[in-house]
Amino acid sequence: MPDWKPAAYPSVSPYLVCPNAEAIITFLEHVFDAQLVRRFDRPDGSLMHAEVRIDDSIVMIGGGATDQQSSGPHIHVYVRDVQAVYDRAMRHGALGVQPPARKRADDDLRGGFRDAAGTTWWVAMQ
Repeated sequence: MPDWKPAAYPSVSPYLVCPNAEAIITFLEHVFDAQLVRRFDRPDGSLMHAEVRIDDSIVMIGGGATDQQSSGPHIHVYVRDVQAVYDRAMRHGALGVQPPARKRADDDLRGGFRDAAGTTWWVAMQ
């Protein structure tokens, strides 16, 4: 079992950044029988980040009030070395969104960058 990503998580997950994340979670639960796996709220109680499982996949969902929104898609990828992947992306023309950082002691090490097509890629490792 790899030690750079959580057990039972795929390497690649879509990341939906939604103005009404609660409605999306409810929709996924009702339509796909999704199960809420993790949820993190902001200090004001609004949703910051959630993860739902649909069969063998994880869909990550970010809440609305964030400076990380963009018109393009977001994709989350677990990798063996976040800094190396982030650095390669910068060398190949990506726009940095967030340098790799661990925001809380129990959080993944995570960084983000946007490619030329407008996709925001979030790379992470445990």
